[in-house]
Amino acid sequence: MPEQSLNRGSLQIYLRLLTYVKPYAGNFALSLVGLAIFALSQPAFAKLLEYFVQSLEGSQVSLLQGWGLDISSLVLIPGIMVFISVVRGIGSYLGSFYIDKVSSSVIHDLRVAMFDSLITLPNAYFDNNNSGHLIARLTYNVTQVTSAATSAIKIVVREGLTVIFLLSFLFYTNWKMTLIFIAALPVIALVVSYASNRFRRFSRKIQHSIGDLTQVTSETINGYREVRGFGGEDYESKRFESASATNVRQSLRLYKASAIQTPVLQFIISIALALLLFMVLWAKGDATTAALVGYVTAAALLPKPIRQLSEVNASIQKGIAAAESIFAMVDEVPEANTGLYTCDRVKGRIEFKNVCFTYPGSSSPALKDICFTVEAGKTYALVGRSGSGKSTLASLIPRFYNHTEGDILIDGTPLNDFELKNLRSQTALVSQNITLFNDTVARNIAYGALSETASDVDIRRAAEAAHAMEFIKGMTNGIHTMVGEDGVLLSGGQRQRLAIARAMLKDAPILILDEATSALDTESERHIQAALNEVMKGRTTLVIAHRLSTIENADCILVLEQGQIIERGTHRELLANGQHYAKLHKMQFHDEPGALTPIFA
Repeated sequence: MPEQSLNRGSLQIYLRLLTYVKPYAGNFALSLVGLAIFALSQPAFAKLLEYFVQSLEGSQVSLLQGWGLDISSLVLIPGIMVFISVVRGIGSYLGSFYIDKVSSSVIHDLRVAMFDSLITLPNAYFDNNNSGHLIARLTYNVTQVTSAATSAIKIVVREGLTVIFLLSFLFYTNWKMTLIFIAALPVIALVVSYASNRFRRFSRKIQHSIGDLTQVTSETINGYREVRGFGGEDYESKRFESASATNVRQSLRLYKASAIQTPVLQFIISIALALLLFMVLWAKGDATTAALVGYVTAAALLPKPIRQLSEVNASIQKGIAAAESIFAMVDEVPEANTGLYTCDRVKGRIEFKNVCFTYPGSSSPALKDICFTVEAGKTYALVGRSGSGKSTLASLIPRFYNHTEGDILIDGTPLNDFELKNLRSQTALVSQNITLFNDTVARNIAYGALSETASDVDIRRAAEAAHAMEFIKGMTNGIHTMVGEDGVLLSGGQRQRLAIARAMLKDAPILILDEATSALDTESERHIQAALNEVMKGRTTLVIAHRLSTIENADCILVLEQGQIIERGTHRELLANGQHYAKLHKMQFHDEPGALTPIFA
């Protein structure tokens, strides 16, 4: 996106960020009152100093005489000093606590909005964005917004009001001399504007480098066995060092810009103050010494809030850059869910009519003119070489991807007419890439919507049917034992059996098995064959298989090649044809002389 466009949109981004404050308007208003009280104390101190000098010169302070009170300056001025300090402290507390309370709530709302958006995005979004950068948005980028929404807003409001009140005091005291100081403001604005562009540009680069850091870390942690097994320690160390060095370089450029901006602004303000002092000495006029001391004191108080305002600019620009990436995720179009049709339980008749599918960004279709019908309760197997389109075809049924041409119907109803959650409630999936969560065995079996209805008895029954109880019984806490991140404490076969138990517990009318027994040893596979046969009864089953010996009793076998069905028929019919399936079977028969017993009886 062009830099100019981003500059024009930065205010809109920040204003949109502030709309998240609306539900907490009461607390925000209370914080503004506190910060305003704090800011008012600055010119009050300057005015008090004027009264102090006036008293030193022997004049009577007339601060409370209008109220009919005659209090000695000896008591009045120290008393007012204490009063101002107490009020200032109260204002500081109200301003700081309630702005922090508001900002914490805003960050929570933003984080939840991001995550809620994330889990509704289509598969293509995850295909095109690596996990490291997505995690960085939810972690690092949110902290940058926190900085912009907490300390930044607090400083902007507090120091901004301080500058306004001090300038108002200066104008009230001597507007002519104040115009000299005001003349420096356009120069200050130019410096801040130039710095803002650089801060925002550097901040976006820092966020990207943090995403790279997160990605390298995530890949190394998740693939630590491969890293160690293939001697990749040095390679990953260099990758991480390179990503970290890039982050340091980008951060130093930001720090350098910030470090240069502050002394430049201080120099400009000092020149303005020097001119102001010159005018005070040169054109004192009728002003008393006390009034001039109060005036100069107020002017001398201005550089500090202006400096803090200039320094907080970096935090604001980082927050804007972070908010830009956050809102980009929040604004992503969720996966289409326009269907209204719902059904408690479909019968399971699946029909593919001239279905084509092309992955986003790909020039060639992954599936071409797919036509077949699976009657309810029947078992169809998909076989073919890697990349032939088997898993892609199966992923169209629960609409992980939307077919681009043709139509898919379940019980005569087009797939896109189904309400998305209802459609996915009709299918159970067991894939070769098992995902387990860092939770208990029970919560991994009864995951998601299943956790709301399944009892421990139901979970144990599903685990027993999947022959998982034989190893669960040996665990410390049984079904309530933690399995570790992605089931790291379990073997491949154990993880696969938990996934099968999960599918059994779901009891969906359509079952998709994507190499469901690929991680099982021969003995474990024989144990669960009967369980799979049982769970498949009365269900429409689509099986993706590489080992042809496991699908010999399927009702129909579809052979895919380059996204097209090139053969179909039963095991016996395809062998008799002597074509592609027969060649694949012969190849595997020679490679695996001890053919496994078919899963399907």
